[in-house]
Amino acid sequence: MSDLIAVDEARRRVLAEVELLPAGPVALADALERVLAEDMTSAIDVPPFDSSAMDGFAVRAADPGVLRILGESRAGHPAGVHVEPGTAVRISTGAVVPPGAQAVVTLERTEPAEGAVRAEAVALGENVRRAGEDVTAGDVVLPAGTVLGPAELGVAASVGRSRAQCTARPRVALVMTGDELAEPGAELAPGRIYSSNARVLAGLVQRAGAELVTTEQAGDTAQATRDALDRALASADVVCASGGVSVGPHDHVKAALGDLSVTERFWGVRLRPGKPTWFGVRDRVLAFGLPGNPVSALVTFLLFVRPALAALQGADPAARRGRGRLTEAVSRNPRRDEALRVTLDARDDGWHVTPTGPQGSHMLTSVVGADALAMVTAGDGHAEAGHLLDLELL
Repeated sequence: MSDLIAVDEARRRVLAEVELLPAGPVALADALERVLAEDMTSAIDVPPFDSSAMDGFAVRAADPGVLRILGESRAGHPAGVHVEPGTAVRISTGAVVPPGAQAVVTLERTEPAEGAVRAEAVALGENVRRAGEDVTAGDVVLPAGTVLGPAELGVAASVGRSRAQCTARPRVALVMTGDELAEPGAELAPGRIYSSNARVLAGLVQRAGAELVTTEQAGDTAQATRDALDRALASADVVCASGGVSVGPHDHVKAALGDLSVTERFWGVRLRPGKPTWFGVRDRVLAFGLPGNPVSALVTFLLFVRPALAALQGADPAARRGRGRLTEAVSRNPRRDEALRVTLDARDDGWHVTPTGPQGSHMLTSVVGADALAMVTAGDGHAEAGHLLDLELL
């Protein structure tokens, strides 16, 4: 690892290997957090007709006084009459504005009369939602690459779509290495620790819109590591191994991936925590060797794996980045950029960031309550309060 590369260069090499996954139709009910593979256009105007924005009476504009009520237009039930001067139609919010009506006078501006209504004058178009005011037929309502959240699914439904053309979700396999790992709930033998990385990485996979296909724990032998990675490579689009990527006698991940014909693209990043990160490819499968320290695994996943999962689906790999100002001075590392775990405070001049506390790579509690990673570039001295940092939003 004598030739460490910069974080941005590592990310560039990862994204250079990404090939967009195939796409297919997905029912809207199953499309939350999926990524659109093509522009979604509307075949209709939205609203599809002039409708009322308020409960009241559909009237001719500037036609005050006592108006004869011709009928009622309810949502889903048009009145079927024509409004003439001196007449009105009772109307509900969202109902069709009948022909001849030019405005809607609200209930608060009317008084009942025998078979009629006394109404104040209203301006032309007042309280009327025009057909196509939100969407015009032929409009692109959601561009390709959009991540479908609740609002986006609502827009798709509003233009009559029951399905969306979405990129396949990347399949991810996790391999945890280490004889010291014990399952939570089991008795903790001497020298062992509970396995947390599997839970952390599984949650990050899910939040990235990917599908976790398998999680396996491998012992600290060359054969066990090779066998677990062989199975992972056969089952997934992305493989993440945690631990075993450094230079110790029990670090077998790098050699095992080489034996399995995975071509190395980099090993070692000028990053703290996360220096021994490894990345390679076999055919279209992306393989990541992440450090075993819990925070290091989380940081390197967010910086390198999450952008790859976004790009595989056609989403913007930089969508969760921003900038923010330090609220206090922090020490720089002289050789490596540092990913601080920070909280965010939105102010008039943008985000202000504050470290969560001690930042050791073994201290997973430093991520609890964190909103982002703040990247402090390598150098001497301190990054002072007010310094602007790049952010990776959590």
